[in-house]
Amino acid sequence: MNTLAASLHLLKLSVRRLGSPHTCGRKFHRLAGFQSCAPQNFQDYESLRQLYRPEAPEYFNFAKDVLDRWAEREKDGERPSNPALWWVNNAGEEIKWSFEELGVRSRRAANILAGACDLQPRDRLLLILPRVPEWWLVNVACLRTGTVLIPGTAQLTAKDILHRLLSSSARCIVTDESLAPLVDAVAAECPFLKAKLLVSQQRREGWLNFTELSKAVSSDHTCVKTKSSDPMTIFFTSGTTGSPKMTQHSHCSFGVGLAVNGRYWLDLSPGSVMWNTSDTGWAKSAWSSVFAPWIQGACVFVHHMPRFEATTVLETLSRFQISTFCSAPTVYRMLLQEDLARYRFKSLQHCVSAGEPMNPEVMQQWKHKTGLEIYEGYGQTETVLICGTFKGMRIKPGSMGKPSPAYDVQIIDENCSPLPAGQEGDIAIRVKPNRPFDLFSGYTDDPERTELCYRGDFFLTGDRGVTDQDGYFWFVGRSDDVILSAGYRIGPFEVESALIEHPAVAESAVVSSPDAVRGEVVKAFVVLTPHYQHQDPQSLAVALQNHVKQVTAPYKYPRKIEFVESLPKTISGKIRRVELRNKEWGRT
Repeated sequence: MNTLAASLHLLKLSVRRLGSPHTCGRKFHRLAGFQSCAPQNFQDYESLRQLYRPEAPEYFNFAKDVLDRWAEREKDGERPSNPALWWVNNAGEEIKWSFEELGVRSRRAANILAGACDLQPRDRLLLILPRVPEWWLVNVACLRTGTVLIPGTAQLTAKDILHRLLSSSARCIVTDESLAPLVDAVAAECPFLKAKLLVSQQRREGWLNFTELSKAVSSDHTCVKTKSSDPMTIFFTSGTTGSPKMTQHSHCSFGVGLAVNGRYWLDLSPGSVMWNTSDTGWAKSAWSSVFAPWIQGACVFVHHMPRFEATTVLETLSRFQISTFCSAPTVYRMLLQEDLARYRFKSLQHCVSAGEPMNPEVMQQWKHKTGLEIYEGYGQTETVLICGTFKGMRIKPGSMGKPSPAYDVQIIDENCSPLPAGQEGDIAIRVKPNRPFDLFSGYTDDPERTELCYRGDFFLTGDRGVTDQDGYFWFVGRSDDVILSAGYRIGPFEVESALIEHPAVAESAVVSSPDAVRGEVVKAFVVLTPHYQHQDPQSLAVALQNHVKQVTAPYKYPRKIEFVESLPKTISGKIRRVELRNKEWGRT
């Protein structure tokens, strides 16, 4: 399939239903007393593999072959009057860009990268910005110029920035005035860093100013011709189990591959308004704040929100015409601490979650208080959607759903043999004889760690799981999180899910702890809800142990419980069980 045919195929599927931000068709599924919109882009789960048959053309560029074609359809009246990007902040400021305006502004940004910054195709650029419109402009400008984008969270320290610069040999860095001093503190150690680009109304010595240059450069730019297999972006993984890796994706792995997310899991149309709360430094922003919605011609909604505030999220969902909401399980847990009866989500139709397993209790509470299901998705920085619950499917709380049509997903044993339902094994993706194009290219400059991801005909996710008789996948834990106690294998997620059902538990993390008799036992680190923070710890620990024994197999109960004020987390918000486990075992 050539580039033109591939991009037209994407758009043809995307505009099959134009819809408005308020509607999702006339069909509804009734789930446990609540109405849930029927799928817009497919009939049922069984039809997905017949519908999803993408091909990777020899040449592909998302800016030229998708975004610019949406701009053309916009001009021709073939897309609803829905912004491409809709940005707001707490000060009441609001920006709406059409695909045409996004094109004009991103071409100016591309001229800055190719001109003042003197970047060549395949040069690397480190982008560290909060949720500001310029973040999206630089994303698209990198696509247009063939620059390899490396996103970073605005929470990085000077040490973190130095590590990323040294590891990537990035020739350009883009950031704002809050982080510029940190960059200047380490830039002398990076002789390969040729350009520093500041997004600010203020000038800074030694920096180019993005705002000033944007006013001076031309909006005419010819997009670089990129092969589908050319490097497009590199993500530093969040490192829950070790040092961050540089995960590289090609132009097609996300630019074409994330159609499975946008069209089927998110079920977006050109009339949808999609809000993903992910930090700009992580792959989830590429998933749900760039590629998946824009493949479908949907609107990307953004709230600047420098710090998470549950009330801001709830007020935003009530005030704006957001039809699809995506956030991490931690966010849903925090939202449920508020009085949801005070809010009415008039436009919200579809709630999804990814990043970590969703506790069944959280799903049930959200549905009870809002009438909306949470559709869980499972994927990694290295992949697109691996498994998910899709509209129209029976939702089994605690399950990650069924395999997405992008992959052949199996639970395998140590000999790479697929396991039957009920037997725990490694969650793996088949890569032979045909390697999926929507898989990462590898870990940059690290062939050894790349090789460790593969065993036989499979890519190993590093997670353990099990399937049931209906073909649903269930997460057990990271391979190195599984606890072996007196001959029993215990996954931390199941214990954590049992604990969070108790009203005393706001959050918990379960790890192994050494034991002279059993080898290791289950230990829970528990953050208490405010009402229980002053109760007797010993009595409360016994109550929690008895609670877990009642809601799951008794051998899984935490024999040790430690109450803590907070849990160690990665910058992206994932619990660092490895840190707690190392503490228990006396490792540095």
